[in-house]
Amino acid sequence: MMPARPMAMIGVLLLVGAGVGLAAVLRQAPRSRVVAAYITRFDGRDVEQRHNARIALQKLSGATIPPGATFSFNERVRTWSRDQGYKKAPVSYGGHLIPFWGGGVCQTSTTLYNVALLGGLEVVERHRHQFAPGYVPPGRDAAVAYPNIDLRFCNRYDFPVTITGRVEGSKLIVELTAPRDLPERPRIVQEGLALRPPMMLTAGFGDSARLRNPGKPGAQVVTYRVWRARREFLSADSYPVMHRIVERS
Repeated sequence: MMPARPMAMIGVLLLVGAGVGLAAVLRQAPRSRVVAAYITRFDGRDVEQRHNARIALQKLSGATIPPGATFSFNERVRTWSRDQGYKKAPVSYGGHLIPFWGGGVCQTSTTLYNVALLGGLEVVERHRHQFAPGYVPPGRDAAVAYPNIDLRFCNRYDFPVTITGRVEGSKLIVELTAPRDLPERPRIVQEGLALRPPMMLTAGFGDSARLRNPGKPGAQVVTYRVWRARREFLSADSYPVMHRIVERS
């Protein structure tokens, strides 16, 4: 029995058999090109956070969004449970870092959010973190928590777009590819960025010390997406200061 051939290959063979040269057929075939890309870094992230971010990235990569369709991060990635390969890693809860399943996944959703912005996709749902993460400028983050805190965006183009991702050293890279160039490439601008540095606080007494909380600066920022003929408001975000706490015992 002859092995089954993919439909695309059958189409090529039919054209070649009809007298169309193979080179001409390949020139006519749509080619994907990178239309948007964004990079965040793993600097300062622990091993488990990096591990979880990679797993979420693997689940995202290859997702294609048809014209008019809305993409959901939670629907694609699903749960961050142990049986899915995730590990417990630090997450911020009420100003304290605690180990929880899937800690670090939000770096992947944040990187994806920025690709969606640069790719001109329509943001349907986005949530900020309680405290500003250190791997992206304040106002450019996207928190997720399965199943109710999601990142969603819509493809308003008349062609599909595909999400691809990879890790190179300490860089997490997400790209958006499409069969043709975007009609317009927007840029992101921010206003009113005011950083407030954390204080150093000490709890307890004794000779030994451990860092209980690394601290994060507070910020207030308004973010826009700028097109040739318009300025699109994206978000107004306010992040409280998370103070640096050293525990002595």
